[in-house]
Amino acid sequence: MAVRRIDQDHTRFRQIVRSKIKQNLRKFVSSGELIGKQGDKVVSIPMPQIQLPRFRYGENQNGGVGQGEGEPGQPAPGQDGDGQGQAGEEPGKHALEVEVPLEDLAKILGEELELPSIEPRGNKQIRTDAGRYTGIRRSGPQSLRHWKRTFREALKRQIASGTYDPANPRVVPIREDMRFRSLQTRQSPQASAAVIYMMDVSGSMGREQKEVVRIEAFWIDAWLRHQYKNLEVSYIVHDAAAHVVDQHTFFHLRESGGTKISSAYELCLQLMRDKYPASEWNVYPFHFSDGDNWSSRDTEHCVQLLRDSVLPACNQFCYGQVKSAYGSGQFKKDLDEAFRGDEKVVTSDIQDRDGILPSIKSFLGKGR
Repeated sequence: MAVRRIDQDHTRFRQIVRSKIKQNLRKFVSSGELIGKQGDKVVSIPMPQIQLPRFRYGENQNGGVGQGEGEPGQPAPGQDGDGQGQAGEEPGKHALEVEVPLEDLAKILGEELELPSIEPRGNKQIRTDAGRYTGIRRSGPQSLRHWKRTFREALKRQIASGTYDPANPRVVPIREDMRFRSLQTRQSPQASAAVIYMMDVSGSMGREQKEVVRIEAFWIDAWLRHQYKNLEVSYIVHDAAAHVVDQHTFFHLRESGGTKISSAYELCLQLMRDKYPASEWNVYPFHFSDGDNWSSRDTEHCVQLLRDSVLPACNQFCYGQVKSAYGSGQFKKDLDEAFRGDEKVVTSDIQDRDGILPSIKSFLGKGR
């Protein structure tokens, strides 16, 4: 009975934590503090609103309980100091950090933004433990005992040994007769996704713009990992030239140089052809920029690359335009004009950190 009470209390605590996260989701997203607290599969979330359990003592009707010699303020044996000091007047601040699985965090994001489940289109062969209990073996737990096969083995043994009596057809299995069902694993097609993040690191993209991209990428990853068992992420940075980099470099590279967006799209297309063929992968390219490009001619080349090569091989192309004091914002206007009515191209305007959640909803809200 005590165990059941503990389980009920734990479930109730998880419900409270989940409710607090939903109430403060916008704050968590805009601050970006969860990114620095993440482990492999969990995130530590500060919950200052939850009161820690504590003992509450009643009045002592019998006076004090101390015994022996001594005066108020005198230190106990083994303690330093004279026992005197100024009492504090400010209340203490107690914050409880709760570990929340990334899977639960993704579900909360999906519920809050009303994100639909994604319908995968690509398959990749991955070994999975899922299967059917079609095999038979001589050992196993009692819950998997195959009664019919066990009875048959016992009957065969008794007939062979001459102990079976048709007038009294009693069959008693022994340990050697036991047969158990076994799980047969198989190659099962599992949906796999590849995310390709592209970011403009030219001189007009500052530290705050890159932090916005970093936060949004964290939440996009969380949702896609909830939807796909196998997710690979690649990173491309570009100014006038594009390069494939690791995650740390992607978010910490200092800005410099001009902007030639087509260099990133060409490198993205090369990655898709070499590593992520559309027959096996669900590919999601995300591009973040402040909207500046070096020439209208390069913008026309970008549109042609997207229309002829990138879009046919990906689930959806997403462009997020981060507001910058030095960016013109023209590139989003050009994309909207060129791909008006095309559901595979989704663009969003990210004015500041408060625009991250609406941007995620516009990117992932179609369930592609």
